[in-house]
Amino acid sequence: MTIAVVPALSVSRRHFLAGAAATAATPLLPRRALASIATGTPLHGLSAFGDLKYPKTFTNFDYVNVDAPKGGTFNYGPSQWVFNQNPYTFNTLNSFVARGDAPPRIEICFDSLMVSALDEPDSIYGLVAESVAVSADRNSFTFRLRPEARFHDGSPLTAQDAAFTYTQLKKDGHPDLLLPLTEMTEAVAIDPATLRLSFSGKQSDRTILDVSTFPILSKAYFDKVPFDSSRLELPLGSGPYRVGLMRPGQTIEYERVADYWGRDLAVNRGIYNFDRLRIEFYGDRQAAFEAFKKGEVHYREEATSRLWATGYDFPARNAGKVVQREFPSEKRPSMQAIALNQRLERFRDVRVRRAIAMCFDFEWTNKALFYGLYERSQSSFEKSDFKASGAPGEAELALLEPLRDRLPPEVFGEAWSLPASDGSGRDRKLLREARRLLAEAGWKPAGTMLRNAANETLRAEILVDDEGFVRIYSPWVENMKAIGIDASIRMVDSAQHQARQADFDFDLISMAVSFSPSPTRESMDGIFHSRSAALNGSRNLPGTIDPAVDALVEAIDRVTDRAQLTTVMRALDRVLRARMDWIPSWYSANHRVAFWDMFGFKEPKPDYGFATETLWWFDRDKAAAIGKG
Repeated sequence: MTIAVVPALSVSRRHFLAGAAATAATPLLPRRALASIATGTPLHGLSAFGDLKYPKTFTNFDYVNVDAPKGGTFNYGPSQWVFNQNPYTFNTLNSFVARGDAPPRIEICFDSLMVSALDEPDSIYGLVAESVAVSADRNSFTFRLRPEARFHDGSPLTAQDAAFTYTQLKKDGHPDLLLPLTEMTEAVAIDPATLRLSFSGKQSDRTILDVSTFPILSKAYFDKVPFDSSRLELPLGSGPYRVGLMRPGQTIEYERVADYWGRDLAVNRGIYNFDRLRIEFYGDRQAAFEAFKKGEVHYREEATSRLWATGYDFPARNAGKVVQREFPSEKRPSMQAIALNQRLERFRDVRVRRAIAMCFDFEWTNKALFYGLYERSQSSFEKSDFKASGAPGEAELALLEPLRDRLPPEVFGEAWSLPASDGSGRDRKLLREARRLLAEAGWKPAGTMLRNAANETLRAEILVDDEGFVRIYSPWVENMKAIGIDASIRMVDSAQHQARQADFDFDLISMAVSFSPSPTRESMDGIFHSRSAALNGSRNLPGTIDPAVDALVEAIDRVTDRAQLTTVMRALDRVLRARMDWIPSWYSANHRVAFWDMFGFKEPKPDYGFATETLWWFDRDKAAAIGKG
């Protein structure tokens, strides 16, 4: 079973992201990663560390099927979502603010200046913008917009709309959108077809790669309605889909826009093949699985290891009508972990956090509950070169030594890892060590519970929104209770879970994130930097406030090549692991997918995205063969 994914990037090709001691690292890394980019020259794309794969004359991305037929319905349950989106319910169609619960994939109704290529780690190409010119100081970017760009009502999409969008998102947007715009000083429409974005000079050179892919909103629409989460009306969009059928909290359909203005652009050829994308919202995972078995849902990424191992013995699967297979995961760093809320005094001591972590017996859980399908996560950046290993080398030490007096001593040895258990479910050696750490931190036995000097118990409530997590975390809770922690699980509905997460109203809570292959400082700010600790709706769930972490996050924007980026990220990983703000959970090397055999797709999948709803297509012959035609 996996944690609900809230990625810094959406699974579609639209790269919507989704962070006092910085001077200690600054001299080690010169600025200007984009120094090789020509200035003043209109460019069809931007890349952080190298040449673009696709020339100006390219006709389509290599990973698409340009001959894919259009048609059919893709009824599915999204496994990833962004911003304020909720896979279990929805009560607003504004996905770009912190409050409310929006349905996944609302972003597909909106175009952006540029879009990411899913077979490159850090390249973007023009969509609404036919070109972008970079100023000599690389603090200003001038976009030339395509005159044919249109909103769904036929009105032109202009630079005034784009300027309004960036200004509004910086003021009132979701933290995943607001934080990358921190250093934007101005968004100006020079004329209806020319937009200039200006920055302070403190931004990462790669910030533009994120913000250029933000959704463009209609100024005229929001001149009439407030920019908040109170409306179940889709803001005027311009993208390849618009909202069709909608039953709040139950069903939403996205209908392909037949006369979509950008359908023939190179970045769109072979993409958006389904006539309808349909998402049904179920109260729990088992109900969603039963709907899939009946053929009411056509595709699911299996998030429950028990079902993957034992649940697919049903008639349609046995008859070959349902395909069960694995696809390789993306080459993206990922984090799946439990946050311990340090806004609460009792979790501020690292010894307490480590003790709680030691009570979770992954080895037993993987064997008894996960059918051996997962690996133990140790890093904030699993499945990537950013994961630290061994002792820090010379390059990492150059970053870490100036911060030594602010760092845990473990940072300078072997990368901190959680110890393996004996697989018994209650490893007495680890529990004794956990209790020793708690005693050092001032938590002493008082009857069956541990209490501090103020006679308070060590309460640790895990907030969840699915029964499956209760099953997984119950043995953890029992281990915590065995050493005197007042541990419990509280299950709430998904809307309440999301609201409490946004307000940081929890003790422990789980989250999973898929990061960009080329993270920027701004994309890390919202999870690890002090500036996001008090920003409601941010992903800094532990409330991390640490000048040393801030220094390393801010060093990200000074790298000039991938080797330097890797060094900084590994140093950051060492510090995060030693601090134990997040308890790493588990991960899988592959996507486990089941689908009714009625679709076509090109293989291999691209390395940096798994956008089934936009890259796959409906195969009429296959559908007819299984009675779905």
